[in-house]
Formats: sequence, structure tokens, C-alpha cells
Amino acid sequence: MPIPPNVLASDPADLELSPDAMRAMGEAVVHRAVAHLASLPEQPSRGDVDAAALCRTMREPAPEEGAPLDGLLDRLFDEWIPRSFTTTSPGYLAYIPGGGVYPAALADFIADTTNRYTGIWQAAPALVQLEANALEWLRDWMGFPATARGLFTTGGSMAMFNAIAAARERHLGPEIRRGTIYVSTQGHHCIAKAARLAGIAHDRVRSIPVDAAYRMQVDALAASIAADRAAGLEPFLVVSSAGTTNTGAVDPLDAIADLAAHEGMWHHVDGAYGAFFHAVPDLRPLLAGLPRADSLTLDPHKGMFLPYGTGALLVRDGEALRALHSSTAGYLPPNQDEFHDPAQYGPELSRGFPGLRVWLSLKLYGAARYRAAIAEKRALALWAADAVARIPGIVMDAAPQLSLFAFHMEGPGLGTLEAQNRATRDLMEQVTRRGKVMVTGAQVGERFLGRVCVLSFRTRRAEMETAVAHLREAAAAILAGARA
Repeated sequence: MPIPPNVLASDPADLELSPDAMRAMGEAVVHRAVAHLASLPEQPSRGDVDAAALCRTMREPAPEEGAPLDGLLDRLFDEWIPRSFTTTSPGYLAYIPGGGVYPAALADFIADTTNRYTGIWQAAPALVQLEANALEWLRDWMGFPATARGLFTTGGSMAMFNAIAAARERHLGPEIRRGTIYVSTQGHHCIAKAARLAGIAHDRVRSIPVDAAYRMQVDALAASIAADRAAGLEPFLVVSSAGTTNTGAVDPLDAIADLAAHEGMWHHVDGAYGAFFHAVPDLRPLLAGLPRADSLTLDPHKGMFLPYGTGALLVRDGEALRALHSSTAGYLPPNQDEFHDPAQYGPELSRGFPGLRVWLSLKLYGAARYRAAIAEKRALALWAADAVARIPGIVMDAAPQLSLFAFHMEGPGLGTLEAQNRATRDLMEQVTRRGKVMVTGAQVGERFLGRVCVLSFRTRRAEMETAVAHLREAAAAILAGARA
């Protein structure tokens, strides 16, 4: 159906569109979006992001008059969207992939067009119940008790902020300055940032060293806690990682849980990357101790393959989360206790409907299909890591504890750390520039590591075979150049 040439009403104050116009516009958007998804295997894994000059030309004042949708879609899909990382690509092995399953886009369309208010239960009780159901499904996958409560957030950073604030409220009350937090040197950078937002200054955040597998050293953690207690401070929170961003390391969660319980501290697990592997029963030993956490960060936009902007937090004792956020006002209905009430467990009163993404995707696919997809990503990472470790010139630094592995280059002509770092960076860039897969690295201490993270639902065995082949060919070329 062609889009009517003038979809807007003649009355300038009337923003309503006719049913035919809305249908035509929707079909035009779906047509372009589906064509974009269908072309992903042929798209480069990383578009040309050297776009500073382009961005300067894009600056403009707000338009006084409206423009036709077709022309706007042309520029979006043909000029601007391609100038980015192709995060939906089956070859996207960079950072922590997700992919963005199509049912979640349908959920967003439904949520945005119906535009129901879900901040409080009374305003949309059935819809809020769907979100509560989705949170309970996540709770059960993670082995948390029935007392647990949670909320959907825009990502792991906001989940971390709410967790730290809840722990601070419970353990410190108004005595914030005495409180200390503990995180490994490989912990996500959002932890220190969230701590500042929660009133915990940088000089009260302790960095704990890691072992050879990049996992937090529990003995060093215990010593740091003891030193702070002796100095009159109040250790109240330790943050461990269920899969770090740099190397995919899983901290010794059980041992940290034991220490936190002994010290009377709150134990938060950052499972933004790795926690969803716990949904697969056979993989739960990899994350032993995770269900003992006092709170847990989840990123469904990673492990559930949903679009960016889908995070979640679970808190073992839901009343701790409610104590932080519960409030009322004369214009609001009275608080109620029987049903999930988003505003009583999170900072937002006006909010979207993020739980619909999770609910609709799970209802359409089913949990069994999700478990199979998650398990496949680990199997692919194990296969690829074994193959990459056999490539001449590549040294494996971190085998996949989940679905991420890290490595660097060594060999003749690469006798210094500087030369090895330069070669490893070059390896990542050469492979990415070939356009089939995108890989990135990370600076860990003095060494730059190459990384491969398998977590996009579109990534299958063929993409991993391509990744290994391109790593092998690029490594051979780099070594040949180093010898020359």
C-alpha cells in the first residue's frame, strides 16, 4: 500500500493520522526493517564509522514543516544505519553481543502504540502482571527464592546502581561515609560509577587483585575487609562477576558468598553477561553459588538476545528493594502489597513497558528453545577457542569459562610486549576489516588481549568457522611481516 502523499491533516493542531495512513506507514517501516534483517549476512560486520565529517553535516535546526516518511526511511537505512557497528550481524563477536530478536520489536511497537501507563499496578493491572510474570521467570531461572523481587532497567548500569543503593540503605543508613565496597580489578567500570551515584565516594571502593584466570582472589578480599574494619570503616558490599567483559572470568561465587555471609555483608553478583547461562541446567556448575547472591544484575539484551535497553535486577529479599523505593503522594492510589507494583521497587514513576519484550519473546519461543540457543553459544565458543589456540603465533590467555575467550600474539619478531600488543591490535583490525566478523580487544594490565565473544542468536557454526579461518590467515600475515 503506497503512503498517501500528504498523511497529515489540514488542521495544523491535529496530529492524528487516519487508519489507512498509519497502516501504510507501518507497512513501509516493516518492509525496510525486514529487508535490512534479511540482508545481514551480506552486510559488513562493521560499517564505516569514520563519520565525523558526516555528523557535522547532519547538524540542523528543528524542521518547521514535516517531511515525507519515504525519504526519511531512505536516509536512515541507506546512509545512517550502515555507518555503525552491525550489532545484529551473525558475525558480531565484539564486546558482548545480543542480536535483538524480532518478537521484541513487535512488543515495543505494541507498547508504544497502546501507550499504557505501567508505573503503578492500578493503572494497568493485567499488563503489570505480565511484567511480574517475566520477572518471576528470571527469578526461577536464577534459583532465587520466592521472596525475591526485581525490576526491569535500561541495562546493567542502572541495575547496579539500584543494587548498591539498596545495600547502602540496609547496611549503612545515614552513615554512608564509613561504608566500603569491594570489586575485583576486572569488575565492570559501571560499579565505581554506580557507587558514586549512590553516595559512595571513589576512595571507599576497593580494587581486589585477580588470579591467573582473572578471578577475584578471596584471600586478598578477606585481607582488605579486615584492614578496613581495623581502620574503623564499615565494609558492607562485595561485587563479584559472573563473566567479566574483558576475559569472561567467573569469580569464585560460592567462596565469596561464604565470606560475605561470615562478615555480614551484602553480596551482589554482576551477571549482566553471564548469568543467563544459569538458565541451562547442565551449565549451572559453571556459576556455582550464583543463587546465593543478595542481588543479581541481569542483561536480557545480552543473554536473552533482546534489543539494547533491556536490563534487570533481582534482589533476594524484595523488601530491601521496596524499602529503598517505596513512597506515596496525595495524587497516587494507596500502596498495595498483593501485586507487583513497579514504582515501589524502582526509581521511576513514569516508565515504558520494558517487561513486554521479555514476556512476548519467551511466550513465542518458549524456554526450551532459549535454553538450546544459550547452550549452543557456549559449545561454539569451546570449539572456536580450541581451534584458535592451535593457530601459530596465538597464545591463549583466557579459555572460555562461559562463551568468551581472550588471547594475544607472540612469535619471531614480536619479542617485546609493545610489539605483541601492536600485533594483537593489528590482528583484531585485520579480521574485522575483512567484513565477515567483527572482533575487539581489551587492555588488561600491561597487555592488550584479543577477544571473541559468542552470544548473538544469529551466530552459528558457519560464522565461527569463518572467524577461525580469518584469524589464522591474519595471524600468518602478521608473523610474516614481523620476520621480514
